[in-house]
Amino acid sequence: MFTQNPQTLGMPEGTYVFDLRTCNRRLAFNRFFWNMIRPEARQAFWDDEEAAMRAAGLDDEEMALVRARDWLGIVQAGVNFFVLEKWARVVRKTNLEVYAIMRGESFEEFMQTRAVPHAR
Repeated sequence: MFTQNPQTLGMPEGTYVFDLRTCNRRLAFNRFFWNMIRPEARQAFWDDEEAAMRAAGLDDEEMALVRARDWLGIVQAGVNFFVLEKWARVVRKTNLEVYAIMRGESFEEFMQTRAVPHAR
C-alpha cells in the first residue's frame, strides 16, 4: 500500500517531489538527461533525437515531452531539475531561460521579476 511521505505533507501547490519512488519510476528518463554530460550522448542527440531517445529507453510520453521541449512537464513527470540542466545546455538554453519557460513567461518578463533585472 502506498502511503504519502510525511515530509511532503503541507507542501505548497506547484511543488514536485523527487523522491526514491519517482527516481525508480523515471530512472531511464533521468539517465537520458544525466548522460548529456558525455560528448557522445550529446552528439547522438544532435545527430538524431529520435534514435537517441529510443536508445535511452524512453517511453512515448517521455519522448513527447522531449520533442515539445516541455520543461515543466518533464519536471512534473519526475525528472530531477539538476539532471535536466545538462540537457538545457545541449539545446542551448540557460537556467534563466528555462525558469521563464516553466513560469509561462517570456525571458524579458521573467527578468523583470529578478532583483537585478538587467543581469544576464
